[in-house]
Amino acid sequence: MGELNALRQRLVDGPDSLGERNRLRRWEWLHDTFPGIRSMSVIDLGGTAEAWLRAPLQPASVHVVNLEAQPSDTPDWLTAEQGDACALPGSLDGASYDLVFSNSVIEHVGGHAQRLRFAGEVHRLAARHWIQTPYRYFPIEPHWLFPGFQFLPVTVRAEISRRWPLVHTPSGSHEDGVQAALGVELLSRTEMASYFPGSTLRFERAMGAVKALIAVKTA
Repeated sequence: MGELNALRQRLVDGPDSLGERNRLRRWEWLHDTFPGIRSMSVIDLGGTAEAWLRAPLQPASVHVVNLEAQPSDTPDWLTAEQGDACALPGSLDGASYDLVFSNSVIEHVGGHAQRLRFAGEVHRLAARHWIQTPYRYFPIEPHWLFPGFQFLPVTVRAEISRRWPLVHTPSGSHEDGVQAALGVELLSRTEMASYFPGSTLRFERAMGAVKALIAVKTA
């Protein structure tokens, strides 16, 4: 078990992992796409304050909205607020930003209707956006690190969630595994293009295959 946990660290969680190197490349790509980002106001839908505090770039201001409570002791340039990215808090009525950013969130919001609401908030908040999500047809499901996990029956996914040693947080029961499996719906290219029709769809690759989709709008 310890060896498998070490494998997960090497693959995705550790500071020198493949996953961390991919995240750093994504930050670089974001900066290349928006070279003026250090002077922009950014709203991050579903992100965390911790991620921005570790990021290799710092916009003029960042406003994080996440369902989970965020720390209040943040630097002046970073605001973290608890809220639903599909139905933003009233404090954001009429708010606008230079850029909407979201990383691996839209696949968690809960079905087509919720994804439409999420996309609507993206379009309302800024003329520019960067919305990333894992690609449904990449052979290894990124949350469980299990080949073809997303195509299996829910009951099988629930048991994998309980027993697979590479999962980040094993489910404590079959029902917990069902809820975990139902909480992730990976998207196809067609779905992403339909939610962000005016955007350019970019592809992040690994092992020669498309690993993630990024809907980008620069103006």
